Amino acid sequence: MAKVAAQKRNGKASKPGYVLDEQIGFILRQVSQRHAVIFAREIGINLTPTQWAALSKLAEVGACSQNQLGRLTSMDVATIKGVIDRLTARGLTETSPDPDDGRRLLVSLTRAGQQMAEKAAPHAHAISKETLAPLDAKERETLIALLSRLR
Repeated sequence: MAKVAAQKRNGKASKPGYVLDEQIGFILRQVSQRHAVIFAREIGINLTPTQWAALSKLAEVGACSQNQLGRLTSMDVATIKGVIDRLTARGLTETSPDPDDGRRLLVSLTRAGQQMAEKAAPHAHAISKETLAPLDAKERETLIALLSRLR
């Protein structure tokens, strides 16, 4: 501490070896927080980002096991179970026996779930557009490509 104070008095403040504002994890968290604010404001319906992920993925791929849906949406077993339980309680998803494996249940959208996914999709596109608004088209394309490589 005395060394830092002396350096400041002499006008020779040294740069720390680790600057939080320059770290990828910190930057990604800030961008994620900004995106979450935009999502909450713009989704237009009462859905969390994880609920939207499940609904939109089911709309995209159709019925699948809860385990598979968790993998497709990057959610762990406990998280996807809670998401599906809440969506099912709201009448947006349902489960049925897998005809190929009687031990497994398939999760699918109900009619109301399909309608909600269709209603929310334009809002979700607008959310992505607003999140990426500070970038030009080429920068957006590059950012998505680079982040995809880091998955």
